[in-house]
Amino acid sequence: MSRKICQSIRESCRALRMASNVKIERSSIERLLLSPSFTDSFQRVSKSHGLAFPLQFPSVVSELNLLSTLSLLNFASGYRVPLHEQTGRGAWDNIRALVFSLYITSSSGTDADFLSAKGMQAIGAQTIAEQLHVSMHEERPHESIPGVIVGELGGPMHQLVQLIVRVLNETGEVLVKAGYPDLGTFILEALKSGGKAAKGGSPDVDTVLEQIVKAIPGFRDMAVIDGQPVYCFKKALFLLCAVEIRFGSSKSSSIPIPITSSLPVFSDNVLPSMLVHLGVLDLSSASAPLASAFSDDSADLEKLLAKAEPRGEVIAKLPRELPEEGPALNIEQAYILRAAAIDACEMMLEIAHSLDASTVQASGAPPDTLEWMKKMTLQEIDMWLWAVAKDRPDYRRLKRFSLRDTVMF
Repeated sequence: MSRKICQSIRESCRALRMASNVKIERSSIERLLLSPSFTDSFQRVSKSHGLAFPLQFPSVVSELNLLSTLSLLNFASGYRVPLHEQTGRGAWDNIRALVFSLYITSSSGTDADFLSAKGMQAIGAQTIAEQLHVSMHEERPHESIPGVIVGELGGPMHQLVQLIVRVLNETGEVLVKAGYPDLGTFILEALKSGGKAAKGGSPDVDTVLEQIVKAIPGFRDMAVIDGQPVYCFKKALFLLCAVEIRFGSSKSSSIPIPITSSLPVFSDNVLPSMLVHLGVLDLSSASAPLASAFSDDSADLEKLLAKAEPRGEVIAKLPRELPEEGPALNIEQAYILRAAAIDACEMMLEIAHSLDASTVQASGAPPDTLEWMKKMTLQEIDMWLWAVAKDRPDYRRLKRFSLRDTVMF
């Protein structure tokens, strides 16, 4: 990887997308950008970052520590359906609730500080399962006694809890060995190193990212696919963006604030799945398993690109449907789609900034579209794709690919 991590992300993702024959046409991007779905919702939905914390913090570093831990644990997308079955919430909402619960428990006068380096190093599966409010047991009929159901350790929630424990334990071990009291203190030092590298002004994001991904395995989101390295670093990019959102408006903050609007998007399973459904990523020429991954989807592209139908008050209050499992991919296929989404968003920004008035007018888009589209950033595109997937009932029903046994997304 070259010195410039962001450049390496962009170049490696474009190379992997093209080598994997995932096609992106300018006309498909323009169709989405100028669609009623996009123009009607973008300015509202792209502000939905989900980083409002109903908590009190004794210090700025304490809040940074919680934010850093939340970013570290920002995965579990492959367990979305079983999480909904047990808790009624998806991956992000469950992980956020878990981190809040660990913080509150640690702040309530108990001996254990789960968000300290030593607390992370020592935390066990039982604590995580209790704080997450999930059962690590699967029920099955008794082998010899009819009508009797027995529970045994195993299943998707057991696997997810073990993944969370592993990430926390190994991160705690790294921090303890390096002499850091917690993850937030390490991240603060990385931000300060970025400030020194920038020689004044906002921290150099490449320096900060390099320090994070080299030190903490849980942030090291990279792979080698067909002999070529690919870098995504979703959680590390998310963390830097979260730091700017949470602390950027505070003029007296002691935390160096990175400028993140032009960072690559943080690609998980939602962004590429939505870009497939919305007609931007064309998998028809990709290898056989990937080409047919979403082939059973019956969603009508014309309806998806139309303006969202208004929901009556009664409909809005109805319980949400349990999501359906999407295509289960292997790690190579997942990296191909995630890389393609990163490249697609770069192309979306470039095309949005290059649209002319006649094209926008001919599309029937609102008169002010060109004005705000020229100011669009990569992070806003990222947030729109992620948040709009939850914003419309028909989008909520769209299947997302899943990959289990990963701590990267």
